Amino acid sequence: MKIDKNSARAARQLMRACVDKNGRLQQPRVRAVVKRLAEEKPRGYLRILAGFERLLRLEVEKRHALIESASPLSSTLRDKIRADLQAKFGTDLEFDFAEKPELLGGLRVQVGSHVWDGSVLAKLESLRNSLS
Repeated sequence: MKIDKNSARAARQLMRACVDKNGRLQQPRVRAVVKRLAEEKPRGYLRILAGFERLLRLEVEKRHALIESASPLSSTLRDKIRADLQAKFGTDLEFDFAEKPELLGGLRVQVGSHVWDGSVLAKLESLRNSLS
């Protein structure tokens, strides 16, 4: 669904109303905003909800870290990765560790739209692209 400028502006205002002074999303506020919007149904409320949902999804993704490795990581290495990412992105990150043997080695870390790919597979693909 295409979102016009007014709906996007309204969605951003709603998003600002749902975060605290530290910039953290407050779930009770989100529920209250969505409930009120659904009850009042202002003009273009579906487009506003679509824009608001997109902003919420992006905010939630910023608080989620996915760490992929070719083999299982030791608990000390997991703790070190957690500490490093929390120092960079804040202590309220949620972590998911996954094993992907196709990476061959190294790590791939994704936090929101930030991706660090230090896997052997990525290096091989980069080398292949540079040779062709």
